[in-house]
Amino acid sequence: SLQYKSNMVIAKNISSENNMQMFISSSEKINSYTGSKRFFFNGKGLNNPDGIDKISLNYENSYSQDGIIALQFDVIIEAFSKKEISLIIGTGNTVDEMQEISYKYSNVSNCKSEYMKNKRYWQDLVQILQVKTPMQSTNIILNGWLIYQSLCSRIYARTGFYQSGGAYGFRDQLQDTLALKYIDPSFAKNQIIKHAKSQFIEGDVEHWWHEETSRGIRTKISDDLLWLAFLVSDYISFTNDYQILDEQISYKIGKVLDENERERYDLYEDSEVYESIYMHCIRAIEKSLNFGENGLPKIGTGDWNDGMSNVGSKGKGESVWLGFFLYDVLKFFIPLCEYKQDFESAEKYKKIMINLKKTLNSVAWDGRWFKRAFTDDGEILGSLQNEECRIDSISQSWSVISGAGDNDKKYIAMESLENHLIDKEIGIIKLLDPPFDKTKVEPGYIKSYLPGTRENGGQYTHECCC
Repeated sequence: SLQYKSNMVIAKNISSENNMQMFISSSEKINSYTGSKRFFFNGKGLNNPDGIDKISLNYENSYSQDGIIALQFDVIIEAFSKKEISLIIGTGNTVDEMQEISYKYSNVSNCKSEYMKNKRYWQDLVQILQVKTPMQSTNIILNGWLIYQSLCSRIYARTGFYQSGGAYGFRDQLQDTLALKYIDPSFAKNQIIKHAKSQFIEGDVEHWWHEETSRGIRTKISDDLLWLAFLVSDYISFTNDYQILDEQISYKIGKVLDENERERYDLYEDSEVYESIYMHCIRAIEKSLNFGENGLPKIGTGDWNDGMSNVGSKGKGESVWLGFFLYDVLKFFIPLCEYKQDFESAEKYKKIMINLKKTLNSVAWDGRWFKRAFTDDGEILGSLQNEECRIDSISQSWSVISGAGDNDKKYIAMESLENHLIDKEIGIIKLLDPPFDKTKVEPGYIKSYLPGTRENGGQYTHECCC
């Protein structure tokens, strides 16, 4: 709905529970406005909308329409002169708050001052890290641009080229702050605290949530929760800030998913139970120690590749990649257990690491590379015997990253990755090959993507923003 007040056109999404509203204002007096795209364009395009020729707009709202906001005001410019005007777009919870912002920036000099202040802030921030390579194009993208994109697009807006949801992803924004630690480690700390608040006391987490509505989705995706411990270990290793382990954070409360329930979108409220970040990590790890008949962690309704949503939806499927990731998480978290004098957990996790390494190098080894997963029905993904998804890159790369792969197997696996997954002609490293297409295997919604697109054999690049 739209309303006009104090030279502002105020818009509110009446279907949202959020009280925040947006407004548009100007240093010039607004004579009329419309929220009707149909009225303003009247069948014409952007080059010559019908509303340009109208003396006055119609003050309509845009209920159930593809809405816009168009303003009309008169500007008189003397011959051979110029005039500067400001257009202000902002948000606020109250009319008074929006009016204060509008009044401040109706003064053009205030706009210019704020612009310079904002420009200096970003220059000082993104230029902290400087990289020099022989390629000037690489230097340009690394020295400022990627950090700026990571902050603006991934942390502040939570959006990307083809993922414009505006939600926090439990794993996504934690991962994004890994790069930001080099310019300001507080980004990682703040994200850790924020995400810990979206963990349930049972240890699992909201896969994603909208902060504005406090609504999110509880799932059986298996890797999300482990990223908390991964980030905490990495943050402490980088900053030596062990105090974060003692931060007291609440949990979310909500009905546990039923046996045959994959996910639930709901309003999950904060509980009155507070525990340290350390205990949040312990609960996450303990929840992840859910092994299948092959001795590997169960994949649930997806792991780092969300698209493999049917591989373990019946509660039996296992993930080879998750085995490597869990091994890596435990490797770096055990020293934190010892720091907290939690020797019982430390010894338990050491034994699990030993067993995981044995299993990964025996059951998960396919002869020339590591398998990707075992389905509920006992089928193998990522095996030479497969017609599709014969080899998957993240199992091979994480055998090296985690250090869990035997030395000979790591080298063989990476050689196989280079032979089968690096496409030098088009310049990508494929996630898997061949992509899912026509076989009877139904791994999940990954198969709904065209072969070679996104997770289905291409690259998933929602962090590569415009």
